[in-house]
Parts: sequence; C-alpha cells; structure tokens
Amino acid sequence: MDSTPASNSGPLIDVALAKMKTSIIRGELAPGTRLKVESLSKAYGLSSSPIREALNRLAQDGIVRATENRGFWVSPISLDDFKDISRLRVLLEYEALMDSIEHGGEEWEVAVLTAFHRLSLAEKKLGPGPVALDDDWSDRHRAFHMALLSATPNALLSTMVESLFDRAERYRRYSALHRIEERHKGTEHEALMKAALARDKEKAGRLARKHIEGTLSRVASALERQLATLQ
Repeated sequence: MDSTPASNSGPLIDVALAKMKTSIIRGELAPGTRLKVESLSKAYGLSSSPIREALNRLAQDGIVRATENRGFWVSPISLDDFKDISRLRVLLEYEALMDSIEHGGEEWEVAVLTAFHRLSLAEKKLGPGPVALDDDWSDRHRAFHMALLSATPNALLSTMVESLFDRAERYRRYSALHRIEERHKGTEHEALMKAALARDKEKAGRLARKHIEGTLSRVASALERQLATLQ
C-alpha cells in the first residue's frame, strides 16, 4: 500500500517529476529505457504514487511513452520527431515572442537583460567541449529563452513552449555526444535580445526563426550520423 500522505502528494510529485525529467533530458535515462516504478521509487526515495503520477505527466509532455500493458519507457529518438518539435517551436515561440514584445513591461526587460547577462558569464567560462553538455550553460540558456517569452498572457502557450523547449534540449544533448562542430551562440542571443527590447517585432521574429532553424540543421546533421551507426 502507498504510504504517501495526501497532503504531501503534490510536492512529492513535483520532486519526482523534476528528477526524472532532468535525468531523461541529460540522457542519464537513455532513449528506450524501461522506467520501472519500483526501481525509480528506490532510486529517488519516494513512494510509488508520486512516481507513477510524474511518469504520466512526462508521457503527456512526450518524453515518456506509456503503454497499457507494458508500463513506461523513455521515448525513442528520431529525426522526424525532432523536425516536428522544431517546426512547432518556430510557430509557438514566434507567437509567445510577439506577445512578450507587445505586453512586456519594465520587469520583463530587466528579467531578459539579467538572464542574458548570466548566460554570457557562463559562456565566457566554457571550454572546447559541446555547450549542450554543460549543465550550467544549459540551465542559463533555458532561463534566457523562457525570460524572453515570459510576458505572453497566454498560460497555455507558455506551458507548450516550455515543454517543446525541453524536448528539443534532449535532442541537443543526445546529438552533442557525436557532434563534429560546436559554436557558442552568444552573438545570436544578443541580437535577438536587442531586437526584442527595441520592440522590433519583424526583426525579432526573423532572428528567432533563424535561431531555431540553425539548431535544427546542426542537431539533425549530428543526429543522422549518430543514428546511422546504430543501424
């Protein structure tokens, strides 16, 4: 019997969700790995109820697959899936960015500037390795993009943008294991930030699209090489 008190179930679900999501995005739980509730309960020191609920939520996000008779699995990696994710990111992040430029006030501007500054500081410390595998850079990179899009009044749009960004991050990290080239994207981020803060919707939208499509091109190339070795 599950001994989790009802009053604690919410926070414990959040803990389980954060831990598993991080492990999947970082590749610690590899694509195709079966996710056994009992094993995860022991690993995270949580009862089965929050683990199972967290798995169901991750299945809704698309990074876990659930089957009626076989349980839960880490979603597989595929080039078509990443292309679909990128296409949706272009569409939805554009809308969130236009909303943010229109509705964002002083607090939004400060949040964007702060997030960009923290990302820039992290980039200065980077070595020659793939940035997608640097946890600190990845966290600050996500924070910058979410700050940029945070002024949209559409809560559902925000939720979808965050989910797609995290799904794309899993691919960035997976492909980084065999990426031939890596480049720091500070100049792209700076140009995007300046256009957004200048309230130049046309330029900001164009730069955002180019930024996502550039990531698609690089990650897709690396992914094709990597998946070819597995066939």
